[in-house]
Amino acid sequence: MATPAKLTPLQENEARRTATAADKPKRVISEEEKATRRERVAKAKDALARSVGAKGDHVAPARAALKTYLQRLNEPKQPDDAQFEALLEAPFKAPPKKKANERRF
Repeated sequence: MATPAKLTPLQENEARRTATAADKPKRVISEEEKATRRERVAKAKDALARSVGAKGDHVAPARAALKTYLQRLNEPKQPDDAQFEALLEAPFKAPPKKKANERRF
């Protein structure tokens, strides 16, 4: 009686990955969506370039958020227009100062 060939963990992972990749339907991106993406990428890159000399504690996290947006362009869930505009303005707009909760009598 022949024993079945055992797969290594790496081969098992590869087999699972290729099986799930074949099951997923390809997402079709319309020309309108491509144009919107191109426009947003241009705006995001422009905001990154202009924010290089900006100073403040809010600039670094805002730039990181823009970079993350550019890295995740191919993900299906994208921010809506209002969120995207806020993302663009973040490096240039200082957040409001927190009020001190001191009571003086």
